[in-house]
Amino acid sequence: MKINMLTLPVAENEVDSWLTVLASAAAADLPQLPAPSRTEVVGRLRVPTGRGRAVLWAAEEGAGVAALVLFSDEANRHTAFVDVLAVPARSRRRGVGTALWERVREELVADGRTSVEAMVDLGGAGQAFAESLGFVNVLPMGWYGQELAERPAPAPTTPGYEILTWHGLVPDAWAPAAAAAHGAMEDAPSGDVDIRLEPWTARRLHSVQQLVLDRGGELITVAAVTPEGEVGAYTELVLPDPCGTRALQYDTVVAPRHRGRGLGRAVKLHMAARAAGRYPALRRIATTVADENTPMRTVNESLGYRRERGTAYFQLKL
Repeated sequence: MKINMLTLPVAENEVDSWLTVLASAAAADLPQLPAPSRTEVVGRLRVPTGRGRAVLWAAEEGAGVAALVLFSDEANRHTAFVDVLAVPARSRRRGVGTALWERVREELVADGRTSVEAMVDLGGAGQAFAESLGFVNVLPMGWYGQELAERPAPAPTTPGYEILTWHGLVPDAWAPAAAAAHGAMEDAPSGDVDIRLEPWTARRLHSVQQLVLDRGGELITVAAVTPEGEVGAYTELVLPDPCGTRALQYDTVVAPRHRGRGLGRAVKLHMAARAAGRYPALRRIATTVADENTPMRTVNESLGYRRERGTAYFQLKL
């Protein structure tokens, strides 16, 4: 089996082949979800991540694809993330996945990495394959989905806080406060995942948000802010394809000293209303939550989120 390494940005024919592989694999494993969006796939294959060096491989004749991110920040130079390893149904049980993994492992060892992570859906072929390679479930999670109502429920008032909505990058004036609020994610459950948190700065926040935009997506942030200029809570919604029917709820965080005031629920309800008004094609919002994150699961369930399937961070020590 010939495995070719691709060079970013990939050629148009390689984008077509990659999309076909992902669509076929998704149809076999997750038939209940919309097919992968070309806009999102093109963005990820044309604009590299800012977190490190991306390495891509494709098996001949569209038999499979793999993508690896080798983190470049000093805190995480020991580890990496398998972003994609997909084989279409017609090519399975022919050693394609194993051949792709061997190339991934060679790259990891050559670069001196001592661990690698992947996000894997539970109960299917991906979990069986990961476990056969020695990967271990280190953070059980779930995918949750919320149907977006035509008339979202009214958002509650937030005495002492103003609700602000930012499309695209958080404004420069608010970026330091927003970055400080992102730092509150440090107490979110992380299991035994070997990825270490980087400090949040205004520059890093803008870099992460700009990547979404550069890849053709759109981003909304809704924040509850104080008169003193502090971000007490925020939530982010990402549309990898602004014309698509499905969006991703990214982080929702309430800073420690602002908890117990219903701010998490408030910013999420404001977000649903903003999204419904701005994106008429949008029908569903999906998010992941760690199984042990009971407070966030409780908030999400009260808003209509329902568990779609299990997923987890899997990790392999090299």
